[in-house]
Amino acid sequence: MKVMIAYPPLESPKGVPLLSQNRQFQWFNSPTYIYPMVPASMATLLSKKGYEVIWADGIAEEWSYDGFKAIVDQERPDLVVIETKTPVVKRHWKIIDDLKKQAAGVWDLKIALIGDHVTALPEESMKNSQVDFVVTGGDYDFLLLSLVNSLTDGGKKEPGIWLRENGEIANTGPFVLDNDLNALPIIDRDLTKWHLYSEKNGNYKYLPGTYTMVARDCWWGRCSFCSWTTLYPGSDYRSRTPQSLLDEIGILIEKYGVKEVMDDSGTFPVGTWLREFCQGMIERGYNKKVRLDCNMRFGKLSGEDYRLMREAGFRFILFGLESGNQKTLDRITKNIKVEDIELGLRSAKAAGLEPHITVMMGYPWETLEDTQRTIALAHDMFKKGYVDTLQATIVMPYPGTPLFKICDEEGCLKTKDWDRYDMRDLVIEGALKNTDAKTFTRDLYKSFITPGFVIRKIISIRKPSDLAFVWRAGWKLIGHLRDFGSRGEGSEHSE
Repeated sequence: MKVMIAYPPLESPKGVPLLSQNRQFQWFNSPTYIYPMVPASMATLLSKKGYEVIWADGIAEEWSYDGFKAIVDQERPDLVVIETKTPVVKRHWKIIDDLKKQAAGVWDLKIALIGDHVTALPEESMKNSQVDFVVTGGDYDFLLLSLVNSLTDGGKKEPGIWLRENGEIANTGPFVLDNDLNALPIIDRDLTKWHLYSEKNGNYKYLPGTYTMVARDCWWGRCSFCSWTTLYPGSDYRSRTPQSLLDEIGILIEKYGVKEVMDDSGTFPVGTWLREFCQGMIERGYNKKVRLDCNMRFGKLSGEDYRLMREAGFRFILFGLESGNQKTLDRITKNIKVEDIELGLRSAKAAGLEPHITVMMGYPWETLEDTQRTIALAHDMFKKGYVDTLQATIVMPYPGTPLFKICDEEGCLKTKDWDRYDMRDLVIEGALKNTDAKTFTRDLYKSFITPGFVIRKIISIRKPSDLAFVWRAGWKLIGHLRDFGSRGEGSEHSE
């Protein structure tokens, strides 16, 4: 059987879709391509089991849509697998029907959808398109192998698959997250064209860079806004062994010459696991050859932990700040205190790490004063030198999340037109208007452009790679300011 893992091109005046390996979808003016870990694992697993696999990321390849359709026609796969998200699911329905029409009478084409949106609303896609299968949950590498095996030999399909039987929509039951991640083969970087994602990514300071994902997904896993809690509830958090990640990093260094690795587990493992991993990086000498990045939560690590991470080669550490208001942190079940934020950033920075924060605008219960308090906190952290970079976004209540349910029940959703859940408009009724949200988001990006911050960046330039990183970061900043244009540039909806 021939399986195509596909990201069809999504042409739009809004920019380039940030779809793969992304918890929050955005259209970016500055192209950013993130290596999709679970689809890459899926491709590798299928290939190791003897199936022919085609990696067709038309977004990262920068193909035209007609070019993508021509490749599908040329390859004629038995199964096309597409990762989708809320803001583009309607586009994918049209693409599915288009591909079905193209294949009609020529070859028997089956299509499957994966991702958080279809996990939350599987029946919706079955009703609104000719899709053959919806594979739910976050372990869709294991589950797709079950599906392909079933299509090949007629065996039983595991729980979590929606399908059509005798003209009716059916399913095999709720998905289960009980797979052993250590049973997965190390990702085949050549098969999955890792180079497509090795440079156009704002997180990397040293090139080429790549991603790993040692855990699924966050050991907290309860934040009410996070779309990936639909795929990976925190109670089902699993990780591979420290040794397996060390082995993978060794391959990335020796075979591919990778200079920076971003592990995109929702939250990197901590405790004994983290200490064993860091000691392994030091003992193997990898800490002198590669820089590491990861996602982390406030209030969990000590200054000693941060210092060990720095010695082990960690550089960039991403924290979800989200809001400077305690009532909001409580309502989104963040499980942190406002005072944890400065303490954590100061400790990480003191250890020599480069903290990055993510912040959101547009919570329905926040006032203008609340929003300004968050901006003031971010500005203060930059002024004190505790933060190096940030990502500012507009709150999106994705289907399947507790936030969506709350907004729906309280009647504060402006629309259920999924096209509008792309962060170019507020879809939640609250104190902020579209123009407010975009202005405040731009203000957040501008908050760190202080004289002190600029001077620190200039002083930090020691070699050409540092200068190149600062240059790339500047262009990314300009792109983000355009993404949230104060006059609604690139948006098809405005107030």
